[in-house]
Amino acid sequence: MNQSAKGTPPSPLWSILGPLWAIWVIALFTITMLLFLPFFLLFSYFRPDPQKTTFFARMARVWMGVFLPLAGTPLRVRGREKFAPGQPYIVVCNHNALLDVPISYPGIPGGNKTIAKIEMARIPIFGMMYRTGSVLVDRKSENSRRESFTKMKEALDMGLHMCIYPEGTRNKTTDPLKSFHDGAFRLALNTGNPILPAIIFNTRKVMPPGRSFYFHPHRLYMHFLDPITPQPDDTVESLKQRVFDIMWKYYVAGPNAQR
Repeated sequence: MNQSAKGTPPSPLWSILGPLWAIWVIALFTITMLLFLPFFLLFSYFRPDPQKTTFFARMARVWMGVFLPLAGTPLRVRGREKFAPGQPYIVVCNHNALLDVPISYPGIPGGNKTIAKIEMARIPIFGMMYRTGSVLVDRKSENSRRESFTKMKEALDMGLHMCIYPEGTRNKTTDPLKSFHDGAFRLALNTGNPILPAIIFNTRKVMPPGRSFYFHPHRLYMHFLDPITPQPDDTVESLKQRVFDIMWKYYVAGPNAQR
């Protein structure tokens, strides 16, 4: 299996440096967030949607354009041309680390929202921004899950993209992908919006599973694949399996095989 799927065990040196670098990254994130906050409040927070989310996405691209290189994780994005102007997409993305969200959100062109757990929205200051770019869901509440589905449809109707991690939680297994949940594919069949698969490479190397306070600098990649339009004879299972197979094959090949 490709190393992008397995991850690489930290070297003895980085077993020491990794926690120190994590301190730097946390401080860097906090400082850049506070610098970014006045612009967020001035240009985004008090606007109605979809303008609010669209402006926030633009500012987040600037924010992450500063943060990621300084954190030692410069990002290269490929395939933005896959997004047709004026077409909202359901972007489905693999999920290996907490870093995936600040990569995928600004990486997606145009305004977009991410389905996200409600606990993160309770963090002071950060939670205010998190709410703007997210459709929040309490996974313990059936009612909250139903409401989140309605809000995702509303976001698409406004012309915003929806980013969903169909694995549900971070993949801490040795497999390239965990099995997918149904939500993104039910949403596609319900709305008719195409699915656009996205693959993030190397966040597992930056934040390896099983290490709670560790950060290893490494170049990151995000690749957008060809959109998949639901067909009349599609079911949730058939659409889910088709997307899963495409993403598995692409991820195992690795970013360098796609040049």
